[in-house]
Amino acid sequence: MNKLLYKFQSGKNNKYSYYLKHFLCYLIPQTFYLHKLDRTLQKVSQRTDYNYIKERVNYYNKLNSINYLPKTALPLHEHRYKKVAPKEGSVYFFDSYEYTRWFSQSFKWSYRFGDITYIPEIPSIVKSRPIAGNNANSVIMKLNKIRHFIFVNDTIPFEDKQNKIIFRGKSNKKEKRIRFMEKYFQHPLCDLGDIGRYNDGLPTAWKTPKMTIKEHLKYKFIMALEGNDVASNLKWIMSSNSIAVMPEPEFETWFMEGTLIPDYHYIRIKADYSDLEERINYYIEHPEKAQEIINHAHEYVEQFKDKKREKLISLLTLQKYFTQTGQLTKPK
Repeated sequence: MNKLLYKFQSGKNNKYSYYLKHFLCYLIPQTFYLHKLDRTLQKVSQRTDYNYIKERVNYYNKLNSINYLPKTALPLHEHRYKKVAPKEGSVYFFDSYEYTRWFSQSFKWSYRFGDITYIPEIPSIVKSRPIAGNNANSVIMKLNKIRHFIFVNDTIPFEDKQNKIIFRGKSNKKEKRIRFMEKYFQHPLCDLGDIGRYNDGLPTAWKTPKMTIKEHLKYKFIMALEGNDVASNLKWIMSSNSIAVMPEPEFETWFMEGTLIPDYHYIRIKADYSDLEERINYYIEHPEKAQEIINHAHEYVEQFKDKKREKLISLLTLQKYFTQTGQLTKPK
């Protein structure tokens, strides 16, 4: 499949409509959102799902005491497209600005954009963080969502899919993926391929063209292997009628990977992948158990589809950040 055709059939989010929408919104004066903030949040406590919203906010933002930012922290009024986007990336800028524009531009913040696998020294807005340890300084926002938040409408029942596990991804400098490819490439139960550059030092035999999401969905099992941080395909796998297969995750994003239950939301395999064949064969022989996992995965995904609620959670997460950094009076 050539590159142009792949862009239209990949099944991924449309970047052109994303940029058009956000550029147009960027032209709206910031004061418009600042005046709307109180009105938008004042009735949250009256919602029937308020406790759920509060739990989500406290999961993303675990700051429980005042943590003042250093004087070098950047004020929000410096968070502007021409200054930030060329260096940090347009999607990270737009996804963060979508919510920072609601707050006083004199507030200061710290952010770490990109695939973050460490915990910052000061409270910082991140896309990803380690699940283990004291990760309170890593305050998660829904960043790079155009790549990470894709859901599908899968019309192929599990029983009609191929009894194989598929993996397509870039493995260069990603140790977990390299070890998996070394162990199972050309295994009869697997359809594996690396879609990276041919000159990246990995075996040429691994190299294969990209596959669309639709092509992935012909298989019962799809590997969700962490790369630089999380496995970006996990969200759309869990919204499909296929099953995500992976070791327990080490990193998490807005998808709250740390709350996923092994063998309930996905098929867990050992970190060294040694039980892959045994685990896959079990679910091939017990399709009713496989369907239970698919049903649970669908239930989990549904919580992220309420756009109005997702906006409220994002605003409240950021509001708590400014409160716990001593810049905003604690809301009543």
